Amino acid sequence: MILGDYLARNASLYPDKPALVAGGESFSYSQLQGRVDKRAEELRRSVASSSSRIVCLRALPSVEYIADYFAYQRLGFAVAPLAKDIPEEVFEAISAELSSHTVAEGTAEVLYTTGTTGKSKGVIISHRTIIADAENLIHGQGFSHELAFVINGPLNHIGSLSKMYPVIMLGATMIIVDGLKDLDSFFGAFSYPAEKMATFLVPASIRILLQFCPERLAALADKIDFIETGAAAISQSDMEALCRLLPKSRLYNTYASTETGIVCTVDFNGGKCKAGCLGRPMPNSEIFITDKGTIACKGKTLMTGYLGDPRRTSSILRDGVLYTSDSGYIDEDGMLNLKGREDDVINVGGFKVSPLEVEDAAMSFEGVSDCICIPVPHPITGAAPKLLVSVKDGTDVDFRSLGRYLMTRLERHKVPLFYEKVDSVKRTFNGKPDRKFYLSQDKK
Repeated sequence: MILGDYLARNASLYPDKPALVAGGESFSYSQLQGRVDKRAEELRRSVASSSSRIVCLRALPSVEYIADYFAYQRLGFAVAPLAKDIPEEVFEAISAELSSHTVAEGTAEVLYTTGTTGKSKGVIISHRTIIADAENLIHGQGFSHELAFVINGPLNHIGSLSKMYPVIMLGATMIIVDGLKDLDSFFGAFSYPAEKMATFLVPASIRILLQFCPERLAALADKIDFIETGAAAISQSDMEALCRLLPKSRLYNTYASTETGIVCTVDFNGGKCKAGCLGRPMPNSEIFITDKGTIACKGKTLMTGYLGDPRRTSSILRDGVLYTSDSGYIDEDGMLNLKGREDDVINVGGFKVSPLEVEDAAMSFEGVSDCICIPVPHPITGAAPKLLVSVKDGTDVDFRSLGRYLMTRLERHKVPLFYEKVDSVKRTFNGKPDRKFYLSQDKK
């Protein structure tokens, strides 16, 4: 069965059960399936002569996008969801580029890992992978038929798109909100009449909620069954703050990427509240640490490859093993712990410094709102850590005091030698600190 088959099955088993809430409207499983049926019939005529089996869609937070997603897949197309606000010229350029490629039978999606230009890597995802990801999430996080899941992130990236998989498989309900720009809409989604509700939030979004509306989040303590975070590192201080506000909720930190699929997860509100700890592999996944200290993954959730780039594919995917650039280790409890990306590590005179460790320590200092640790040239050690700091409104941070504080939390060679105040930390679309941006600025 592919995901669309589960949608059709649920339309038969639970015709009146709400499947989707979007744009202020609610659509039952029978209504959503009806939209898919109608759209598939319309498309069948218009795509009959199409030579390409990949179609680009704007990932709008709407029933129309969801219906098109399933309709095209029913007709044997792979869907390439692109950012909802992507410029029309870029959308057309990517569509033209994709029309020259072919994909194997059983391909469900082509997901872009960075940005929205033709230079981004198109990751091929099979229907088999989608089902394996759904099964991992159901087993690892307790998705259920009764759940209402609030999707507030972009539906062209695995973080939010993958939550549609277990919802549809189980006949649960998804509520689509257009990001966190309108906090009232986000919190309003939790007024939905369901006993169990959940959501996915990247760490940057969690920080926004903790800083600007902790009371509103705490008011949902009895309503939120669980929250998942991932895509970037969450700080120890933010993890602890979230645990205090939502003492009854399961709070998951997950290891996942477009290439690996959904691999590991841990409830950090269940006794393992440790920054960087990502839990054990779920049923369809395996992990091991290579001789280089990087994470390698096996199992059903892996990508098929990079579209039109067999050389790049073979550089990380060989003999059923996907070799990542993430540095990590497996602790005494068998849990995966992330140390950072291999190419992010700062070499300070032969000592290895993880910027994630530095940032996590700095985030627990009073007044620090956000930060990023980057390497800068040093005449003796070759490189030295520099910390860019954004402060909370109405506060200031004394860098001498911050440095002394970090000396109590880090080994001496890990303590930044240089500090700079910035208005905000530039991040990528999925909330990761944009280190490449700062390194490119430094070279200019």
